[in-house]
Amino acid sequence: MIELKKKGQSINLTKKGNDVGEILVNLNWNQNTKAAKSGGFLSSLFGGGQKNFDLDLGCLYELNSGEKGCVQALGNAFGSLKDGPYIQLDHDDRTGASTGGENLRINGSRIKDIKRVLVYAFIYEGAANWSEAGGIVKLTYGGGEDIVVKLDEHRNGQIMCAIAMIENVQNETFSVKRLVDYFPGHAKMDQAYGWGMSWQAGSK
Repeated sequence: MIELKKKGQSINLTKKGNDVGEILVNLNWNQNTKAAKSGGFLSSLFGGGQKNFDLDLGCLYELNSGEKGCVQALGNAFGSLKDGPYIQLDHDDRTGASTGGENLRINGSRIKDIKRVLVYAFIYEGAANWSEAGGIVKLTYGGGEDIVVKLDEHRNGQIMCAIAMIENVQNETFSVKRLVDYFPGHAKMDQAYGWGMSWQAGSK
């Protein structure tokens, strides 16, 4: 396992045959249940205690054709693995109780079609308290060691975290770079990384 610990640290994926194979990006996080339980029955009855996190995994993508978009549960934009954008979100874990967390799958056989992918997480429900969420992202693929990025540089109060940038390297492989930058929403993150998309409020 390789952990990217410093901002800007990057690594190239190892090819397996002609491509890197399917890439699985997994997000897992801890539930802060102690605060909710400590208030007891009266606290829960009157709305006290900590509300569970709903931490969502997603990505911005840019294809070499110029197409841009996002894959995320918000807006039911789950993507497609076989067709463009060649990225798919498997499901929406609203409690963090799923042992498998949430997963983005990237079709590594379509390297020539994918220019870059910005992997992010955002807190859809619950306090924007990243230090208690304890998010961990793990990238696994067939050709090399697992790559881990821990969301351990906290900026509480910001709901978005840009976790990693996956970029095309000469149509042969992908590089993975640690970001862990925090933003108040999709639009500000988009501006910071020059995606140039239009954003509006959504729900799920």
